[in-house]
Amino acid sequence: MIDTQTAWDAVQRRDRAFDGRFVTGVLTTGIYCRPSCAARHPARGNVRFFADGAAARAAGLRPCKRCLPDDVTRDEAAVLAAIDEIRSAEGTRSLAALALLTGYSPAHFQRVFKRAIGLSPAAYARALRETRARDALSDSKSVTGAIYEAGYGSASRFYENTKGRLGMTASAWANGGAGVTIRWAVVETTLGKMLVAATGKGVCRLSFEEDESELRVRFPRADLVEGGAAFEKLLGEVVASVEAPGSGAHIPLDVKGTAFQEACWEALRAIPPGETRTYAEIAAAAGNPKAVRAAGSANARNNVAVLIPCHRVVRKGGDLGGYAYGQDIKRELLRREEK
Repeated sequence: MIDTQTAWDAVQRRDRAFDGRFVTGVLTTGIYCRPSCAARHPARGNVRFFADGAAARAAGLRPCKRCLPDDVTRDEAAVLAAIDEIRSAEGTRSLAALALLTGYSPAHFQRVFKRAIGLSPAAYARALRETRARDALSDSKSVTGAIYEAGYGSASRFYENTKGRLGMTASAWANGGAGVTIRWAVVETTLGKMLVAATGKGVCRLSFEEDESELRVRFPRADLVEGGAAFEKLLGEVVASVEAPGSGAHIPLDVKGTAFQEACWEALRAIPPGETRTYAEIAAAAGNPKAVRAAGSANARNNVAVLIPCHRVVRKGGDLGGYAYGQDIKRELLRREEK
C-alpha cells in the first residue's frame, strides 16, 4: 500500500500519475475517487486510502460519478492490449484499429494512451522500432537484415524515420562506431577532470575522471579525434554549463536508449535547476509510475552527466542517494543550483 502521506500529497496536487495506484475514500460522503478527482478536497481526517475500488466497495463506499475511479482499470487494460498489439504486429497499426480493439473512440484512446505511457501510440511504435533496430544492428552483420528484423517495411523507410535521431548511421551502430568521427577532450574543471566527447550531432559522453580509454570501449571502431577548432566552441559551452549547472539546455546531445529511458531523460531535463525529484516521481513523469527501479536504471545509464541532470534525483525522504561520480560532486552541483 502506498505511503499515506505520499497519497495525500498526490491528492492535493490532483496528480494523474497516481490514478490506478490507489483510490481515495471519503468516509463522510461514502464515496471513493481517483487521486486526480476535480471535486473539492475533503478534510484529511475524513479520508482513508484503499488499494483499489474493490477494497473501497468492501468498506461500504461507492464510486464517484464525476471521476469514475473504476474506469482506471479499464484504461490500463486498454493500454496493455494496445501495447501487445503494437509489439506483436508485423506492420504498423493505425490509431483507429487500436481504438477499435479497445472499445474507445480514436481521440479518447489517444489521450488515455499518452497519459499512461507519455507517448502517443504512433510515437511509441516508432520508438519501439528504433530500439529494436539499434539492438539488431548491434548484433547483426547485415544492416539490411537488421532493418527488416526491427519491423521496417523497407530500408528507405528506416532511414526516413530515423534521420537525425539515431545520430550514427545504421552501419556505424552495427560496427562499433565505424565511420563516425567523435571529437573529444579532457579538461580541468572546479569539479575535477572532465571528459567531453561529441559526434557531429551533439555531445555523446560527459563524465568525470575518465579518459580516451573509456571512449575506446564504447566506440571501438570510431575515429576518435582529440580537440579541433570545430569542437572548441561546443567544449566551451559544456564547461560553462558544468561550472554553472542549469545553463546548458541549448547544448545538442547524441544519446540513445529505450523509449522509457529516453522518457526518463526528458523528465530529468524538465526538472528546474535548484529542485530535486525522487525516482518514483521520475517514473511517473515518464509515464509508468510503477517502474521505479527501471527509472533508477535509466538514471544510471545517463551518458551525459550534468547536461541530463541525474544529480537532481534523490531518494524518498530527501537522502542524497548515489551518483556515478561520487556524492561530493553531486552535492556540489546541487549547491550551485540553489537559488
